[in-house]
Order: sequence, then structure tokens, then C-alpha cells
Amino acid sequence: MKKMKNQITNAISDFFFEYETPRQVLVRNRRVGVVCRLIQLGVLAYIIGWVFIYEKGYQSTDTAVSSVFTKMKGVGYTNDKGKERVWDVADYVFPPQGDSSFVVMTNYIITEGQSMSKCPELPGKHNCSSNTDCEGGSFKRTGHGQMTGVCVNTTKTCEVLAWCPVENDHIIPDPPLLISAENYTLFIKNSVTFPLFGVTRSNLVEGIDASYISKCLHDPEKAPLCPIFKLGDIVKLSGFNFETIAKVGGAIGIVVDWTCNFDVDVRHCKPKYNFHGLYGNPTETDKARASVGYNFRYAKHYLEDKIQKRTLFKVFGIRIDIIVQSLARKFDIIPTLTAIGSGVGIFGVATVVCDLVLLYLLPKREFYKNMKFKYTDTHIQDPDSEAGSIETEVSKK
Repeated sequence: MKKMKNQITNAISDFFFEYETPRQVLVRNRRVGVVCRLIQLGVLAYIIGWVFIYEKGYQSTDTAVSSVFTKMKGVGYTNDKGKERVWDVADYVFPPQGDSSFVVMTNYIITEGQSMSKCPELPGKHNCSSNTDCEGGSFKRTGHGQMTGVCVNTTKTCEVLAWCPVENDHIIPDPPLLISAENYTLFIKNSVTFPLFGVTRSNLVEGIDASYISKCLHDPEKAPLCPIFKLGDIVKLSGFNFETIAKVGGAIGIVVDWTCNFDVDVRHCKPKYNFHGLYGNPTETDKARASVGYNFRYAKHYLEDKIQKRTLFKVFGIRIDIIVQSLARKFDIIPTLTAIGSGVGIFGVATVVCDLVLLYLLPKREFYKNMKFKYTDTHIQDPDSEAGSIETEVSKK
């Protein structure tokens, strides 16, 4: 019992009042020394070059909360089959609220005077030879209405209950009817807030005032901060041909990039505009696709002699999606210490590799093992033993 008490007391005493340190062995070997220094240099280059310079591991990051407002300006003119018309913003922009995603109409097919009645389908669609080919009350996926069960002899197509006359969209106007849309202008107003750093910025940065906006036009080289863009320039910068995309429609992405470093003056935080053609180039790979371009339909309803009628538009247009991407950085001691700590830990790789070379690969590995690990014999007399027995304690360091 007394012996156990002494052992517990000694263990507690050793825990609190002893300090262990690893033994250092200086090895004079050129190969191992060169390997060790090369690994350490590689780790140091990684820490400085990748972690601190490229990844900026000494800074904390934040993304922005963003809002986008848009406004189109310009007037278009068409003369379709002798019918002259002027188109303003309310006619060619969908939706009109100034959203970050909208469509500018560049071409269209119009079907006027439609009313709810019975009429034959277009030739080439749902052809029939007798009434049995037109199942009454059924619908065709590509049809315009509900079949009545009658095969119209003059057209050899099924009769349908639909908005008549049915739309004929086989021939798309070429050149586009609103080719003048190339000269329309787009105004982008963007505001971003970085909540972590408490910074709010607008793309109307210092020097972009009402006087400048009234006469500027965006140019990547001459006026990169001007928020007014010519539609033709947007299409060109995205890699598309305007007449081609205007005919059948397409989509373009405008990326407003806010990459900011708040370790310098906030005024240096300015947007960069990038343009990307998303789809709608039928002269190239789009020919192999089942569907090209971008289009949709909308109708204007009215009453004529107490009969409800409508004018149907099939609109081909350029869909513009404004995408805001952001990343702000600022010095922070916590990620800095974390990066340094992880880098110091990686330095241990050099020691592990060199130990493997020393102890297992070199011809004198047994010699280095004896130098690295020291064996000591400590003779301690046991006071509880009457004969003064000897304990041998072997420690491997």
C-alpha cells in the first residue's frame, strides 16, 4: 500500500515538475542536407507565394449584397407591308420595371384580328384525309387548339377551336424588323454593400456625375467606368453578330465584377464590366441544336363590335442578364496567424522525409540510428527491498 502511494506521488510530481525535450542530432551529410533545405525552400515558397501573395491568406473576405436597376433608351422604326410604326421603350422592353434580367425585342411576327372561333390548322401541320384523322375534343402538342373532328377539304388539315386565324410563324422576317435596336442604349445602376466591412459602393463612383453620364458611352479602353452601354457594342463585345442574333434572338450576360482590397483607400474599389454570349449564334454550332435563339409570345386584347379579339406577337429578342459578382478583402490578424501556423506545421515534412532517408535508405543507417536514439541504463535501488534489489529502467529517446 505504501509502495503504491509512493508511486502515485512520484507520478504526480514528475508530471508537474519535469520537462521533456527532443534530442537534436546534427548530421553532416550533404545529400540529406540538400534534400532538407530544398523541401524547406519549397514549403517557404508555397507559404509566401501561394498562401500570402496569391491566395492572400492574411486577409478576411466578404461578398456583397447587391441591387441592380436598369433603363433602356432609344426609338425604333418599322415599315412592315406598308404599315409604318415607331417603337419606344414601352413597346420593346419586357418586363418594363428595369429589372436585372430583361428582353429587348429585335424582331417579331404579328398576327392581327384573332377571335375565338373554328378554323383549319396550317398546311403541313396535322394533315388529314378524312374526319377519322381528327379526333374530336383532343389536342395536339404542336397544335393551336382543340380539334373539332372535322377534316377541312380545302387545306387537308384538321379544324380546331382556337384563336383564328392561327399564327403562321414559318417565315421569320429577314433582315430583322427592328435592326435599329443596335443604337439603343442601356443604363446600369448598381449598388453593393459589404456587411462584414461596413462598406457601400455604387458603380457611379467618384467622377461619374450627371454631366459625365449625359455624354459618355462605355468603352473598355477609353471609358471603362461609364455605366451607359450601346446595345450594338454589348453584342459585339460578347462575340456575337448583331444582325444574326437580332433575327432569332439570344442571351447575353453582363458581369459586374467588384474585386476590392480595403487595405487601401475605398475609392479604389471600382467595378469592371465583362460581356459573355450565353446562347443564340445560329451561324456556328447552334445549327446542330433542336432550338436556337430566344422568343416568346404575348397578346394585346381588345373588343370589336362586342367581340373579344386580340393581336398576337411572337417576339424575338436579346435577353440580357446582369450578374453581380463580388469579393472584398481586408487584413485580419486571425487568418494571418492561422496561415503562419499551418505553414510552420508543414515545415515538419522536411524532418520526416530526411529521417526516412537517414534511417532506412543511406548505407550508414545503423550508425545514424545509434546516433539518433540513445539508450541509458539507470540503476535505482529499491528502498523497500531488504536485499537491496536492482531495477533496470531502459528509456528510449
